[in-house]
Amino acid sequence: MTPSRASRLDDQVPFLARLEHQERVALLELGRPMKYSPRSVLVHQDEPSTHVMVILSGWTKVIHSAANGYEALLALRGPGDIVGEASAVSGRSRSATVAALGKVEAVTIERGRFLDHLVEFPATALQLLSLIGDRTQASDRRRVEQGALGVRERLSLLILELSRTHGVQDAEGVRLTTGLSQHELAGAVGASREAVARLLKELRDRDIVRTSRRGLVIVRPDLLRRIGGGE
Repeated sequence: MTPSRASRLDDQVPFLARLEHQERVALLELGRPMKYSPRSVLVHQDEPSTHVMVILSGWTKVIHSAANGYEALLALRGPGDIVGEASAVSGRSRSATVAALGKVEAVTIERGRFLDHLVEFPATALQLLSLIGDRTQASDRRRVEQGALGVRERLSLLILELSRTHGVQDAEGVRLTTGLSQHELAGAVGASREAVARLLKELRDRDIVRTSRRGLVIVRPDLLRRIGGGE
């Protein structure tokens, strides 16, 4: 099995990029600009839905916490993405927490104004529906992978995907810029932190990846692809 070309954690096409210029301007004019420091929380799981947020710069992580304390990393959202849209439309409480990975700038739009805007701009509403559909399909693919692939394959595919969307080339290889911890990588592949730690050690011992305080570097992406394919 080869790595899917579809992104596992990011939106392939951010929400703002799906809109025409006039629609983007009208949407952003509804809200107020906000700035968030690294690790600050933009929205909390289970809180009432009062607003949506459009990210202008920086990256966030979307996490769902289970009753037993396990945290699943559901997605990474960055420039042009919208967060809080599903609960805003449904009127239900937030299904996840969104926290800043680094410095984030966003526009916050009150829920009522956002819903009125969708009525006034049906093209924006259709693009939002398309986005929600794409996110649902991505979530379905991850569930299938968790049933069909082992943790080793899932982790290898995730690291490869992060190298494509959040990697920069340096002298050692491709360095991931997300700053995700082992705990968060485990939450993204549906495994324990201990299992991910063992697998990362195995990859380090084979000099496929290297880890340091500066983060994770992919040295042999070809071998990662073979592992992700079940070899």
